[in-house]
Amino acid sequence: MSDIYKTIALKPLLSEKAFNFAEKSNRYVFIVPLETNRTTVAHAVESQFGVTVEKVNMIRVKGKKKRTPRRGRQAIVGRNSDFKKAYVSIAEGQTLPIFAVEEEKKKPEVKAKGKK
Repeated sequence: MSDIYKTIALKPLLSEKAFNFAEKSNRYVFIVPLETNRTTVAHAVESQFGVTVEKVNMIRVKGKKKRTPRRGRQAIVGRNSDFKKAYVSIAEGQTLPIFAVEEEKKKPEVKAKGKK
């Protein structure tokens, strides 16, 4: 594969819902640039993490409107940027190291509670 796939920014979404997807259905969530497509994301995940991608689903998320109130003046209205989320399903038995680190952090906390 080309080195261009190693330069695509894949930012993992670290939320409770994303961790549930990773644990139950072996599906990982990434925030990707707006101009990427499914095949580009699949090749990027395969080249960066060394796993086999089975399926990629994409969602485009519109940025929210934000208001900044000003004392005695009119409020400033702006928007957050739009972004895309990529739901990547990988082959059975494979994991990504990003999410494995978070799972290891949780394990010692559970053991410590059991000893008390």
